[in-house]
Amino acid sequence: MHATAPPTSAPSREAVRALFDLPFTELVFRAAAVHREHFDPSEVQVSTLLSVKTGGCPEDCAYCPQAARYATGVKAQKLMSTDAVLAKAREAKAAGASRFCMGAAWRSPKDRDIAKVAEMVSAVKALGLETCATLGMLTGEQADALKCAGLDYYNHNLDTAPEFYGEIIHTREFQDRLDTLDHVRNAGMKTCCGGIVGMGESRDQRAGLLQTLATLPEHPQSVPINQLVQVEGTPLNGTEALDPFEFVRTIAVARLLMPASMVRLSAGRQQMDDAVQALCFFAGANSIFYGEKLLTTGNPDVEHDRTLFRRLDLHPLQVVEEAGTVHADILESDHPDLSQAGCGQGCGCSVAA
Repeated sequence: MHATAPPTSAPSREAVRALFDLPFTELVFRAAAVHREHFDPSEVQVSTLLSVKTGGCPEDCAYCPQAARYATGVKAQKLMSTDAVLAKAREAKAAGASRFCMGAAWRSPKDRDIAKVAEMVSAVKALGLETCATLGMLTGEQADALKCAGLDYYNHNLDTAPEFYGEIIHTREFQDRLDTLDHVRNAGMKTCCGGIVGMGESRDQRAGLLQTLATLPEHPQSVPINQLVQVEGTPLNGTEALDPFEFVRTIAVARLLMPASMVRLSAGRQQMDDAVQALCFFAGANSIFYGEKLLTTGNPDVEHDRTLFRRLDLHPLQVVEEAGTVHADILESDHPDLSQAGCGQGCGCSVAA
């Protein structure tokens, strides 16, 4: 995995907007060139997500079906057992995932919740997988506890530009998100931090989201770019869909601004056709998120992704253990299906966080 460094200069909103406004082919060309300076363009990191505690969230995020106040059909569930989580992690690894993310629909976990998740993290890490969690807001002490358990990444999205944030969420301040990211960095964990586009924001506000990400104390090691998935019962259901090429522009600008970060195709990928996904990979996306419910071999979505990887000559990135740490490396997969055809499973750890 390429290490990210603190931003050498802070891009202005105007400079970021100017990137968005470049002719499409010029923008994608520039992003592809920068991508090749930092990564092998044929390698894509693959992750999977498990919702370890679903529904019942007290927040009012306008995009989220897990919010208790919206009638979306999502039923609140208790925290899964460590044994159940470990079984899912083994399935994910067998299906080709190199990172396993555990998501819980909390506003902020209690200390007793952290102890249970820490046990899960240690167990999953022992399988040789990279670990990621998205649990809501953290205190400094909670971040330290997760780090001690072996957590590699913590996902906490900014969601959108600061000036548009109040249109989407009222139960958590933008600064609360920045504070949690500070705790995660101070604990020595890597940050997974991005946002959602297609929520009715303007291009200038998309530029504002990426500018804010690019001017954090250090670039997030992972930058998930989500496209709004509209769910009946949420306030954003019925929002005008984002032009697919505008999504590709967002990927390209993210790559230019954060050249050494993993840029992830996250929520909304299943609604994209193959050509749009191919453009995203060309523009600098080098990771995918995929839900654990779709990991079963033979599932049409899994097979479609494997076929897409083969058609685009893409290969999954594997995790190896070295000197007591787990990190990503470029290796051929031991899984026979993946070594020949590639794999498309990844995770969606950013959608509800």
